[in-house]
Amino acid sequence: MTDATVAATPALPMRGENDEVQKSSLFRSALLHAVLIALSFIMLYPLLWMFASSFRTNGEIYNNLSIIPETLNPRNYIAGWNALKVSFGTFAWNSLIIAVLTVIGNVMSCSLTAFAFTRLNYRGRHFWFAIMLGTLMMPQHAVLIPQYVMFLKMGWIDTYLPLIVPKFFACDAFFIFLMVQFFRQIPRELDEAAVMDGCGPWRIYFRIILPLSTPVLATAAIFSFIWSWGDFFGPLVFLNETKSYTVQLGLRSFVDSTAISDWVGLFAMSCLALLPVFFVFLFFQRLLIEGIATTGMKR
Repeated sequence: MTDATVAATPALPMRGENDEVQKSSLFRSALLHAVLIALSFIMLYPLLWMFASSFRTNGEIYNNLSIIPETLNPRNYIAGWNALKVSFGTFAWNSLIIAVLTVIGNVMSCSLTAFAFTRLNYRGRHFWFAIMLGTLMMPQHAVLIPQYVMFLKMGWIDTYLPLIVPKFFACDAFFIFLMVQFFRQIPRELDEAAVMDGCGPWRIYFRIILPLSTPVLATAAIFSFIWSWGDFFGPLVFLNETKSYTVQLGLRSFVDSTAISDWVGLFAMSCLALLPVFFVFLFFQRLLIEGIATTGMKR
């Protein structure tokens, strides 16, 4: 081997240097995971404490900060299920009806509106889209009194109609905006090819747009279900009868400022109320993440 060849050969790192770099990388990774686990525990601690407290007595929850339940006796769940005048199952059924109809209404109406904004040409399209975006900045409380007066004159108070019917008229601008961003990335060449085959706007909507928009439709459906299931303000304003209460109003009924509050019953039913949201997110998280990640991206 000549001197020139030796000079051109790059110097290889020593074995000791590789071991030090690998150990440093492992240490940083372990430290990062430890910090993330600690932060996750801090965030989950209230939820874990609530689950543990659902098995205790009212007196124990004030003196016990442990997240490990001493026993798993379901007596608090049984008592909490029937603690009020109406079974908690009735509240869950009422919330399920509202949530399912809300999902159907939002997906149907918002997708049609987004299709009109992105695929149809008509005068004032951009103006009305800007007006729709402006409603995103309007607080819900600003229109509460006019809505209440309108529904009162229509005889809809103490019914589910104020919570369901507006969803069928594309009143949630956020979902319209989300679908508009997704529909814009679908190539218009597909529409042109469909028109050449004799398809009208309705067939383009049902045969092309909807099948290609599963991620964003699933995202809108999941958010609609979660927000409707957890809605407290709407049912509080429009529902009066206990038998018509939703889950959130039922949970509020466990707390009484003028009498003894059933905290363990509240914690037990709160754990049950989280299950539908947990399972919906667990089974559809892939579609949810895909819909959020691909919305607004150009292919």
